[in-house]
Amino acid sequence: MEWLMGKGKGKPNGKKPPTEEKKHYLDAEYTKVRVVDFDLKELVVLPREIDLNEWLASNTTTFFNLINLQYSTISEFCTGDTCPAMTACNTTYYWYDEKGKKTKCTAPQYVDFVMSSVQKLVTDEDIFPTKYGKEFPNTFDSLVKKICRYLFHVLAHIYWSHYKETVAMDLHGHLNTLYTHFMVFIREFNLMDPKETSMMDDLTEALCTPLPPQPQNHVTER
Repeated sequence: MEWLMGKGKGKPNGKKPPTEEKKHYLDAEYTKVRVVDFDLKELVVLPREIDLNEWLASNTTTFFNLINLQYSTISEFCTGDTCPAMTACNTTYYWYDEKGKKTKCTAPQYVDFVMSSVQKLVTDEDIFPTKYGKEFPNTFDSLVKKICRYLFHVLAHIYWSHYKETVAMDLHGHLNTLYTHFMVFIREFNLMDPKETSMMDDLTEALCTPLPPQPQNHVTER
């Protein structure tokens, strides 16, 4: 299986991509909201006793499940009418099938293609082996990088097109934490070209910067 990614700038099919006048997800009142208060980099460092490919497989599968779950919380708002193209930060992503054919699709269709394709990969015993002693394929590293690119597109679309709904459901802390965890993971193992994630560099910088220590209320017992 080989699936490719395409992207374009500007207007898809003559229509301007839906954008927000302001990147609300960069507001300090939102970026400070997380569900954990420790350094997520500690979670992604390869343990000494774990094989690299096993670590990549475990984390990639986990991120697939978590990002799929995060998208499901706003999926009712992501329709062919609200999101006629898969956009993020004025970039439009196009889907290419196994034969390299460029497919015109809405954002929900694109996400469905992503999740279906990744599901097939992570459950394929020949690609993501779970039995002891079974070797990973030589193409494993490149497949993990492709998966990460597609998952990044989904996260970027959620921020760009559905952040208001996420905040309304009080799930932006979960989204911020998931995004930060994912970004420190791909940076730790160089799984994406920085140019591919540059559109979200402002958010990445805001979220990956440690929060200042919060004042603690000390109670003195008498």
